[in-house]
Amino acid sequence: MTLAGIELVYLVNDIEEKTSGYYASNIWGINRNSLLFKLHHPTKPDIMLMVSSIGMWITDKKIETIEPNKMLRRLRSDLLRAKLTKIEQIGTERIAYFTFTNFEKEFILIVEFFGDGNIILCNGDKKILALLHSIDVRHRQLRVGLNYIPPPEDGLDVLNLTKESFRELFSSSGIGKTIGRGLGLPKKYVEEIIRLSGIDSKKPSNEITDQEFDALFEIITSTISKVTLGPHDPSVIIEDDVHDAYPIRFSDDNLNAKKVNSFNEGLDIVFTEDILEKGKSLFSSPADKKIESLEKTLTEQKNAINVVIEKSKTISEIANLLFTMTSQGQHNVRDESITNSLKEKNAEIISEKGIPYMKINESKIRIDPDSSLPTIASKLFDESKKQKGAVKSIEKLMKKTEEKLEKTIEKGEIARGSVGFKEVRKKSWYERYRWFFTSDGVLAVGGRDSSSNSAIIRKYLENNDKVFHAEVHGSPFFLLKAEDQELLPLSLEEVAHATVCFSRAWQISAYGMSSFWVNPDQVKKGAPTGQSMAKGSFMINGTRNFIKVSSLKLAVGIFKEDENYLMVCGPPEPIKKKCLCYAVIEPGGSTMSDVGKKIRAEFDKTDEGFKKIFLIDDYVRALPTGASKVTEMGSSKVTEMGSSKVTETD
Repeated sequence: MTLAGIELVYLVNDIEEKTSGYYASNIWGINRNSLLFKLHHPTKPDIMLMVSSIGMWITDKKIETIEPNKMLRRLRSDLLRAKLTKIEQIGTERIAYFTFTNFEKEFILIVEFFGDGNIILCNGDKKILALLHSIDVRHRQLRVGLNYIPPPEDGLDVLNLTKESFRELFSSSGIGKTIGRGLGLPKKYVEEIIRLSGIDSKKPSNEITDQEFDALFEIITSTISKVTLGPHDPSVIIEDDVHDAYPIRFSDDNLNAKKVNSFNEGLDIVFTEDILEKGKSLFSSPADKKIESLEKTLTEQKNAINVVIEKSKTISEIANLLFTMTSQGQHNVRDESITNSLKEKNAEIISEKGIPYMKINESKIRIDPDSSLPTIASKLFDESKKQKGAVKSIEKLMKKTEEKLEKTIEKGEIARGSVGFKEVRKKSWYERYRWFFTSDGVLAVGGRDSSSNSAIIRKYLENNDKVFHAEVHGSPFFLLKAEDQELLPLSLEEVAHATVCFSRAWQISAYGMSSFWVNPDQVKKGAPTGQSMAKGSFMINGTRNFIKVSSLKLAVGIFKEDENYLMVCGPPEPIKKKCLCYAVIEPGGSTMSDVGKKIRAEFDKTDEGFKKIFLIDDYVRALPTGASKVTEMGSSKVTEMGSSKVTETD
């Protein structure tokens, strides 16, 4: 399937609307032509956006990396944490322009969906910084350092098609070709338009009647409008030779078409299937070639056995013939009656370089013609037995070949199976923020920045909650999501601890700080008349309940909830209690990236499956801002972690 320009019009508008206010929190390279963007919003669920040379679509699938993407490092450097501010398309050109803003810098990611496709990263002035494929053709050059030049426009705006501009396309060519070439529509839309019009597709366009022209123009503009604006009635077809998604229902009522909820969902199914199939082919190709070679060898060995068995049988028949003639009183192999009988069996006495042989078909057995017939027959029987022995040797080789073939097929299946995807888990609302469950099992949720501080107070603060803050710059707001008014001292202490640790106190190693908690009605969401508050700030009225935090320690851990693994960071005690593995950290030491890598390496020793679930970015995201050092490692089972032995925790 190739993405049509009119389909891209819809996708650009749809995806831009859905991703408004989002920024790039992660980027993965799927294959050399496809990138997966994780888009984050302070208050909305994450969005996974696939950008590929074959198309663009929102997905709920995380495809495992198939092969390296050479642009990944540069894209991560420039676009991570950058806000996606705009997605554009010029007319119905099959080119999408993604504008990202990072502080005062602007980057434009240009994706071309025609030909072999291309992905080009430019600065705000459209100077090329990186690209998949360099191009050097008559009308344009694309390479790093040059300004981006789009391909020449076809000059016809099908979104604003008029009868006059449509009529100008007419010639002696068939109306089907006229529509396809002149309007740049894919074959499936041309066929649908012709089918609805009832006009022969081969009829010269300059010969259609005025009535046919008016009907045709109405069908074309209606089809374009339905695709670009809706309403949609989407479906997909996944067959051996057809992988396609349809935004609208076609009149031929294809029985193989499967209804889907949206055109985007259809693209997700079709394009993901294409990526996976190409990936499986890439991974299994070496095994497939070896399988083909082994199957050929096995066939040759089977044929060789048949040849040897037939040869042994024929030689044995000649030997029996000689014994029969001996019983009939014949003794000399050169006798005419014997030689004639041998010829009937394709056997004869020959001499090569003075050496006599019995030639039976293509086999040559050295004999002494002056010997008695029983002696010659016995010689032939020996050769027949020797041939039977060769069969056993070939059968042994066959068995080894079959074993190799079985193992290679298994390796090929494993290779194909390694190319897959997982459905992106629908996360709980609190996973967008800092969160943990206290030792009492109560949920605590905190902001990551001013936007998320504002969100948790304005959206999630409830009557029974306790609100935590610290008089430290950069302190988050934390909510203790209590279900009743009962005060749980341990939970209060743990949330106070987290509030201080996730503040600037961690960065400057400020020990001995305090946090306080208040009730929801003490939090005022608006500033007093004539005053203003910074974003993410709130007025606190009344008595504040202070809790001193004597230490600065946090723990990163992984625990299992239902069938899902979750990563959490919070006070050490509840993390150590609940998690399969944990790492205790304190301020100072290494960068967030280095600490994340160290923790990941140790956690992966606990369960190899974590490698496919959590990326380095997940570990870094869990950490408090600033340098940290790992002071303790542990797991829920006996295992080797680094150089130290970790025993089972309580």
